[in-house]
Amino acid sequence: MAPPVSTEQRRSTVIWGLGLTQIIGYGTLYYSFSILAPGMARDFGWTQEWVFAVFSAALLIGGLAAPSIGRRIDRHGAGAMMALGSLVAALSLVLCALAPDRLTFVAGMIVMEIASAFVLYNAAFAALVQITPQSGQKSITHLTLIAGFASTLFWPITTELHAHLTWRQVYLAFAVLHLVACLPFHCWLARAMNADRRGGKDRARAVAAIAGSVASWDRRRAFALMGLGFALEGFVLSALLVHMVPLLSAVGLGASAVLVGTLFGPAQVFSRFINMLAGRGLSQLVLAVISAAFLVAGLSTLLVSAPWIWGAAAFAILFGLGSGLTSIVQGSLPLALFGSEGYGALLGKISSIRLIVSALAPFVFSVLMARFGTWPALAIAIVLGIAAAIAFASIGWRRREPEMVPET
Repeated sequence: MAPPVSTEQRRSTVIWGLGLTQIIGYGTLYYSFSILAPGMARDFGWTQEWVFAVFSAALLIGGLAAPSIGRRIDRHGAGAMMALGSLVAALSLVLCALAPDRLTFVAGMIVMEIASAFVLYNAAFAALVQITPQSGQKSITHLTLIAGFASTLFWPITTELHAHLTWRQVYLAFAVLHLVACLPFHCWLARAMNADRRGGKDRARAVAAIAGSVASWDRRRAFALMGLGFALEGFVLSALLVHMVPLLSAVGLGASAVLVGTLFGPAQVFSRFINMLAGRGLSQLVLAVISAAFLVAGLSTLLVSAPWIWGAAAFAILFGLGSGLTSIVQGSLPLALFGSEGYGALLGKISSIRLIVSALAPFVFSVLMARFGTWPALAIAIVLGIAAAIAFASIGWRRREPEMVPET
């Protein structure tokens, strides 16, 4: 008889499996879009701005669906919802790839972004917290460390595939990847979590649930500031990540843009690795401020140094450091402030706020670059990054607790 699997071994298996599915999910559903968008525009007779407008609208609808999806993750378990999401993601890619007209393509993009809410970070973070609440923050850091390779792998992979295949054929290949790699693991995760429920482990986990650091009287204010910070960061990240390669080309890097862009992924991973080794005693609020500061530093470097290639490389590294820490903070800060009770629904609300704002970013940033130029667009992004850092810092400036009757 095989020896029983320890909690730590199981946690490690879940983290590595989710790491693989997050790389595939972000790579196929998000990072590939900017490289395939010109081909989509030619096929449907659109300008690139309108293709990005469709992407933004799909992100917006996905954001509106996020709170409902978060509640379902709490109710039915993250594993079951991620398995469903993998199937829907594959179907959405097929629908886009086979779309005979604009309307069908738009419908496919909307379904794709709704599926993203089932399979990307929010659902994965909820799965880790549902399995082991006490080690949730550590597990989130480990997961984001692995998933940080998504852009590094899928920007060049998509570019190489698109050199030999149409964008439709690339999307069909990505759909197969979801079915053969993501769906089986998410089904296994769903079965494992259901077995825990039947075994009565839910009660033990409920006892082990962690409480947040924000007092009940301050929760509304803290949530509003946190939502604002994530929304502003989401706008900056969404705008720059979707336009990373075109932006670097626009500032004069030409063919080197893809090469410089590949530094972004390793920088994300490096920031998460350093945080894993040295950030254990660091407040999640401080980490949130640092993440926004890195984004501002990267954008400022690009603004003053382009088209110098080493300045662009510094931008990719600094921006990657900020993005890497942001990915951790999006999962760990709500957990630290508000605890693990109803964590999936809370992430859904935060994701909705962030996505509703960031959904406009690719289109707005594309219009800004087309109408006013690259430099004004970058300057606006810098201001928004500074505002995000201020919002996070303000959470720590607590009001004096009013006199209240103690709760029983």
